[in-house]
Amino acid sequence: MALSAAPAQAAPTWSVTGSPGGTLSGAAGTTTLTDGGVVLKCTSSTAGGTIANGTGLPGTNIAQITSITFVHCTGPAGLTFTVTQSGVWALNAVNYASGVTQGTITNVTAALSGPGCAATVSGSVAGTYTNSTAVLNVDPTLNAALGTQLTVSGASGCFGLIHNGDHPTFSGAYTITPNTIAITSP
Repeated sequence: MALSAAPAQAAPTWSVTGSPGGTLSGAAGTTTLTDGGVVLKCTSSTAGGTIANGTGLPGTNIAQITSITFVHCTGPAGLTFTVTQSGVWALNAVNYASGVTQGTITNVTAALSGPGCAATVSGSVAGTYTNSTAVLNVDPTLNAALGTQLTVSGASGCFGLIHNGDHPTFSGAYTITPNTIAITSP
């Protein structure tokens, strides 16, 4: 009797088209960070990054967010705060169907600061990219399915509303430029 190992299943490969120059940018209206009953909103956000055309690509680190800015951010009682990105955030393609890629953004680290409040939020978020609309939608309803989570650390002050170990959610819809970028997987 002979035993043989089952062949390893190949990881799905990905293709990116429509990315002249390999750079991208994104713009969102209102973005929201929700931590329990605490809601921190920014009126707009812009992001910049890189994505290269190619075929046979791994889904991991298929694109990168190298800069992100949040504008006019407010919290409870109208308190203002700033959000500062740290490091390069990786976009990862996970699932594909009918022109929509589900994926994750990992290596997320952002510092929140405002009057009497400071904290760091780090971890990962989940979302979708839709080829036909060129919208990257960060969607917290996908966190459980894609295994993503943000965690608060270094919380100081914040009127006791934000705590170390909290797991806030983030949402925002970024319209990507150029709008010709398409991500597919067989």
